[in-house]
Amino acid sequence: MNVRKALKTDMPQVLELIKELAIFEKEPDAVEITVNDLEQEGFGENPLFTCFVAVDTTDTLHTDSEIVGAALVYYRFSTWKGRTLHLEDLIVKEAKRGKGIGEALYKQVMDFAHRQGLKRVAWDVLDWNKGAIRFYERSGAEIMSEWRVVHMNEKGLHNYLNS
Repeated sequence: MNVRKALKTDMPQVLELIKELAIFEKEPDAVEITVNDLEQEGFGENPLFTCFVAVDTTDTLHTDSEIVGAALVYYRFSTWKGRTLHLEDLIVKEAKRGKGIGEALYKQVMDFAHRQGLKRVAWDVLDWNKGAIRFYERSGAEIMSEWRVVHMNEKGLHNYLNS
């Protein structure tokens, strides 16, 4: 397995991983983005995100490498810390979990943040994903249970602004 920065041509496989994650997170119909969205937003003149992929290097019979995991990150700005990194998703194909792929992607993200001189990496984790929570805690991350994640969806925005 090899972890590398994603290429534009990887986005079809990355989108499949995103869809697999949506099923895992019990939101199978939530994914609205397309390959074109990923390509335009991640590889244009001002990319909005960086993506790392884990590539299966054990299958030497195929020239097309199978992407078995991905981590998508983007910069945020903290009024306390300055520039920080947000880990939007860390995804490993279900059939490939438990083989160190997630940890390799996680380490790549942390190394990327460290090399950029960032003071924080933040992300969300579902409260029922106990395996991920244990892993993050073992890595030294702080689970901030007193904070709540807040989202305003498209319908909510419309309703609020038109009320």
